Amino acid sequence: MEKIYLYNTLSRETEEFKPIKKGEIGLYTCGPTVYNFAHIGNLRTYLFEDILKRVLLYNGYEVKHVMNITDVGHLTGDMDMGEDKLEAGAKREGKTAQEIAEFYTKAFKKDLSRLNIKQADIIWLKATETIREQIIMIKILEKKGYIYKTSDGVYFDTAKFKAYTKLSHLNIDTLREGARVEKNQEKRNPTDFALWKFSEKPGVRQQEWESPWGIGFPGWHLECSVMSALGLGEQLDIHCGGIDHINVHHTNEIAQSEAATGKPFFNYWLHGAFLNIAGGKKMAKSEDNFLTLENAFIKKGMDPLVFRFAALQTHYRKPME
Repeated sequence: MEKIYLYNTLSRETEEFKPIKKGEIGLYTCGPTVYNFAHIGNLRTYLFEDILKRVLLYNGYEVKHVMNITDVGHLTGDMDMGEDKLEAGAKREGKTAQEIAEFYTKAFKKDLSRLNIKQADIIWLKATETIREQIIMIKILEKKGYIYKTSDGVYFDTAKFKAYTKLSHLNIDTLREGARVEKNQEKRNPTDFALWKFSEKPGVRQQEWESPWGIGFPGWHLECSVMSALGLGEQLDIHCGGIDHINVHHTNEIAQSEAATGKPFFNYWLHGAFLNIAGGKKMAKSEDNFLTLENAFIKKGMDPLVFRFAALQTHYRKPME
């Protein structure tokens, strides 16, 4: 096998890749929240991950690849405020949350096929199918003294995890200032995040479950920690996603996972840069400024592989316009 070097967000250095088990690799790629079509900015991240996987396979590694489907719990505000994106999507289209999730999951996988992204060997895990395991993880964190309860949910106390900024490399005060944008007066620290959110009124939400703390649904960050561990076990080699996940989502994954297990959570973290619209603004569904493969290429008579080729001409860690 040839030596492979990866830029690791965790160390901010290019490192020689060394898997936990010789010849085997556990790869986790953050999957979609299936409330709308994936835009081509999202798909740019999956393209970089596909190239990474192909390089690993080409070099003789056996790759176990897990990707999650977030079909509950991702709120419109990434820091635990706002409406669940699946519930909002259901209202928007007059369907059930399950119908929304199934439709956009199929659409996402179709887009991967259009871009020749390898998916036949992906292990797909759904948030709604791992609720029991997520509750178990909260119980572990509760036993270790990392959680507290407020009127709207169960929260992780980030002050008790001393290495909270080891991925972001930011001063904790900087992260706390950013977290104040979405203010919750009951949180002990602005960076604390929800492990379990309570239903405002049981029966109003389409997706809710019983728990030892009250009827509700899991936090977005919790899902990925649980699903990556379920899919990969101890083989936590490489975790990928977009750069927008570094400061909040992936930082929170590391905090809750390492607090629960007492072991390192993934050795290598790889992040892809944004695809921006003209003028340098990030393409995002929340901004309603996004392009899909369908409206940007297919309806214009272009093969989607044109986008794959275009994306390969910009380094994955550099913005593409």
